[in-house]
Order: sequence, then structure tokens, then C-alpha cells
Amino acid sequence: MTTAPTLEDIEVQLLLEAVHRYYGYDFRNYAASSLKRRVRNFMQNEGLHTVSALQERILHDRACLDRLLLGLTVNTTSMFRDPSFYTAFREQAVPLLRTYPFIRIWHAGCSTGQEVYSMAILLQEEGIYHRCRIYATDTNEQVLQTARSGIFPLDRMQEYTQLYLKAGGKRSFSEYYTADHQNAIFRSSLKEHLVFAQHNLVTDRSFNEFNVILCRNVLIYFNHTLQQQVHQLFYNSLCKFGILGLGKQESIRFTPHETDYEEIAKGQKLYRRRN
Repeated sequence: MTTAPTLEDIEVQLLLEAVHRYYGYDFRNYAASSLKRRVRNFMQNEGLHTVSALQERILHDRACLDRLLLGLTVNTTSMFRDPSFYTAFREQAVPLLRTYPFIRIWHAGCSTGQEVYSMAILLQEEGIYHRCRIYATDTNEQVLQTARSGIFPLDRMQEYTQLYLKAGGKRSFSEYYTADHQNAIFRSSLKEHLVFAQHNLVTDRSFNEFNVILCRNVLIYFNHTLQQQVHQLFYNSLCKFGILGLGKQESIRFTPHETDYEEIAKGQKLYRRRN
């Protein structure tokens, strides 16, 4: 039995439709429950009591929209997040990548870039980074600016060091950055093969053919329809025998391409396209 939409449901739908029609940003197929929660949090921060009031402000205040975009996109990330994934990538994917003369990697939904720098460190330690180009994309220009800077809070480095070691790091993690009073500034050599650019998984198409696509902890915020659409985009963007890496809570099961991949690291959401 289908539940009738509440007034809040209808207001949120109208808000998303207005944002899409007026500004071109499409959140209409994001998972409804988490999106509504983020809209409520944003309204509280803005001192607004109804979604309709939020819509009125958004349509007449571009700065408010920019704040909303930050509020609707989830930017939780860290270096070497889920370290077992990086261990599996090092052990299972790197030997395959060594066979390629040049390696194109797409890190989709990169947020503020911590996982992109993690991959750059891993590839540098494995001696193949000079043959790689990592295209790191996100829909939000503000988080991309942080990613481009390669500057992250110094107080996170102790946590990142532990994750790096659990991920099979081969050096002292402090070798990769210099510190000032509040920041860790990562080595410029890590940026040499990184390209940061805006790309919207909801509305934009493929822009290259890749040997690796990483999109971790992004699809969980999309509804089933949008997940299927993005999986199709990834399949079309991966070369034959290319590698797909997803987040812990994500899967290729129940997608049209479930049988087009083989799992290369059990439980780590690391797949290889069959053909």
C-alpha cells in the first residue's frame, strides 16, 4: 500500500523541482529520507520554519543556494578511509595495472580530496604513479577548491596515520606533508598527476575511457533509479577489464550490469569488468 505524501514531502519535491528548473542542479532522485534530513538541518541553520520559506529564499538569493548545495551534498571523507579497501587495491588491482603503459583513473564524487591523495600515495609507493592520471570530480566547486589545495587540518593527521598504516603504508606518513600551526600541506609531487574538475553524476555524461573508476560512499545517497543510471555511466566509461571500486555499503547487485563484473577482492567492493 502506497503511503500518501505528507505536506513536507510535497514541499521538498517542489523545492527540488524549483532548484532544478531555475539553477539546473538535480537532486530529484536522491534518497528521500536522508535528503529530507539534510533539508531540515539546513532550514534550522538558516532560521527558517517551512520548506516553502526556504524555496522563496533560494530563488531570490544565489548565496543561499550555494550554502544549500553544500548542505545537500555529503562531504564526509578521510584519508585511507576503510583501510582494508586500500590493502585490497594494493594487492589485487595494482598487479593488473602494472600491465598497462598508461593508467587513467576516475575518482567520481571526490569531495575534499582526501581519498584522492590517499590513492596518489599508494600508487607512488607502488612505483606506477608516474604512469597514472587521476581525474577527480565532484559537483561542488567549493569542495574541489579544498581538494586542489592539498591542505587538510593538522589535527586529523594522527587518525590518518593510523589508517595509512592499517592500509599497508610503506613509509612514515609524515613524509608526505609539511605542517604549519593548523594545517598539513601535502607534497606537491602528489598533485603532479591529478586533475580536479566539476562533474555532475546526475546530469553529465562520460568524458573519457578509464582503467579504474572509484566512487565510494556516493551512490548510497541516490535512489534506485539514479543508482541504475550512474552504474550505466560507469560501465560505459570503463575499458574492458577495467576496475570498479565502490563503498562498503554499495554493490553492483541488482543492477543491469551485475553479471558484467567479477569480484577481485572478496568483501571489499572491488570489481573487474569482464569484457
